Amino acid sequence: MRRHRYAKVVATVGPASSSPEMLRALFLAGVDTFRLNFSHGVQADHAKVHAAIRGLEREVGRPIGILQDLQGPKIRIGTLKDGRLDLVAGERVRFVLDGSEGDRQSIPLHHPEIFAAVVPGQDLLIDDGRIRVRVVGLETAEIVAEVVNGGTISNRKGVNLPGTLLDLSPLTEKDRADLAFGLDLGVDWVALSFVQKPSDVIEARALIGDRAGIMSKIEKPQALERIEDIIRLSDAVMVARGDLGVEIPHEDVPGRQKELIRACRLAVKPVVVATQMLDSMVNAPAPTRAEASDVATAIYDGADAVMLSAESATGKYPVEAVSMMDRIIRSVEGHKLYHSIVAASEPGEEETPPHAVATATATLAEAVHARAIVAYTTSGTTAARVARKRPAVPILALTPSLSTSRRLSLMWGAHSVHTEDVDSYEEMTAKAAHYAQEEGFAKPNDIVVATAGIPFHTTGNTNNIRLIQI
Repeated sequence: MRRHRYAKVVATVGPASSSPEMLRALFLAGVDTFRLNFSHGVQADHAKVHAAIRGLEREVGRPIGILQDLQGPKIRIGTLKDGRLDLVAGERVRFVLDGSEGDRQSIPLHHPEIFAAVVPGQDLLIDDGRIRVRVVGLETAEIVAEVVNGGTISNRKGVNLPGTLLDLSPLTEKDRADLAFGLDLGVDWVALSFVQKPSDVIEARALIGDRAGIMSKIEKPQALERIEDIIRLSDAVMVARGDLGVEIPHEDVPGRQKELIRACRLAVKPVVVATQMLDSMVNAPAPTRAEASDVATAIYDGADAVMLSAESATGKYPVEAVSMMDRIIRSVEGHKLYHSIVAASEPGEEETPPHAVATATATLAEAVHARAIVAYTTSGTTAARVARKRPAVPILALTPSLSTSRRLSLMWGAHSVHTEDVDSYEEMTAKAAHYAQEEGFAKPNDIVVATAGIPFHTTGNTNNIRLIQI
């Protein structure tokens, strides 16, 4: 089964989409990677979904990626008297480290790292930024703040602190337990929430090793200050526009999205654009025109994948949302200006021999009107280097690693096939011709361009190009 598009679709699984029948329908509609959101549900439920996806994978004969998204250190207020509190602009309120059943003079905030980090003049945003308060006074276990934007807050609402670096590990005790569980299941990607600094990724790598790819979610302004190092240490990046859009001005998010996509392309790392892409489809069978344009913009920017959240997890129209995402992507990629726009945003070259060979492979394939680029890849690096050029030729990635094959379901343009490794140049040529035909890319007399690292069975050594006529 071949997708006739380059960018990939990630869909979040939830109550609306967790049955085997619905998972199958979503895959057929266009899902390439399923996201398991560990902020919700219990481990047993996620295990059932994981098993159903792997069963579906065997049924359809195509690798399917599974992304485990860890909750991370979400900061929330505690419980309030009567469950809610109306705040008025100009009044003063107090946040306290201990207690419950709070009122405006004792709003519980059980996070000592906040009390240690904030200073007068800094803002706290509550409930996705709907409520804004400004710190005017501090004591050991008390923060006095003035309400800037009023409104109603309720129990356990989230708190954001833009511009404040908190002494927090990206992995809570819950995350560590969920991570061990997910790795035992065999997830392909682990998404780290609220990454602030490079050491957060290093901490996760010590636990994960090479058992799964690490995807850093960029949703804190502090991460943007060290973004090159974070990208370098990560295997992929998610532009998590929800919390990021709370902590930086809304008008800055589109520019930051473009910067992040460009930086990830330069670093040869997949990048996913997420949050509220087709949000109205949670309750409606069609998106707004603005939402369709939002998805299209991410594709024109050169993103590897776009993601559905509530649309597929809890919405009324999960299959329709996936189908719409698929249609928008194919329409954009079929537009006459698509390849020129993507090429114009190319981030430049990394001057290494493997990158030069990958660039030459893409250029040659386009020049001879090849039907496909066949990339032999063990770790996925060769396919990623070719994909970085965003060629107007599909990439057929042949790999002896099942885990690599599944991770490639997130990468732009890559149609991955799990197959045995090759031992000789002649076998490489024969397999390239065979799979190009079997997977529907080419027919007799067509041309494909193959690239690989020689000697075979090595990782990251892209150094050979072969033009093959079927």
